[in-house]
Parts: sequence; structure tokens; C-alpha cells
Amino acid sequence: MRYQLDLTLRRAEGALSRVLGTAERRGFTPLSVDGEAQPDGDRWHLRMTVEGDRSDDSLQQQLAKLYDCLAVQVQPCP
Repeated sequence: MRYQLDLTLRRAEGALSRVLGTAERRGFTPLSVDGEAQPDGDRWHLRMTVEGDRSDDSLQQQLAKLYDCLAVQVQPCP
């Protein structure tokens, strides 16, 4: 199943690598990544599409535990 993730990240070195690594370790394959810096310059808004057979709850819970992840929403792709 494919999921769309909307994340708000602290603008820190390695933040994107930690998000991608967490998704892959949870059994999800990143298909697309798109992001932009927020106007305040301290945060990034990241949109990522992933595919995997596991529950989206496990991915959302693990991403929320990351220090650099300020907010995460996961929803199935239409």
C-alpha cells in the first residue's frame, strides 16, 4: 500500500537521512520526496510517498520519536 507523509522537520544536518532511514528500517520504500524551507528558516516541510506492506501506524509512531521531527501525518494515497 502507498502512503503520503506530511512532515515538519527541524532544519538540522542529517534530518532527512534519519527520516529516510527510519522509513526503510520499518519496511517502507520511499518513492518520492519533495520539500521546502518554511518562511521562518528554522523548519522544513517535507512531503514523501512511501510504499510498504506494514501498518502506517508503526511508521508514524517511529517518525514522531525522531528529535528532528516536529509533526507527522500519514494518510493512504488515493
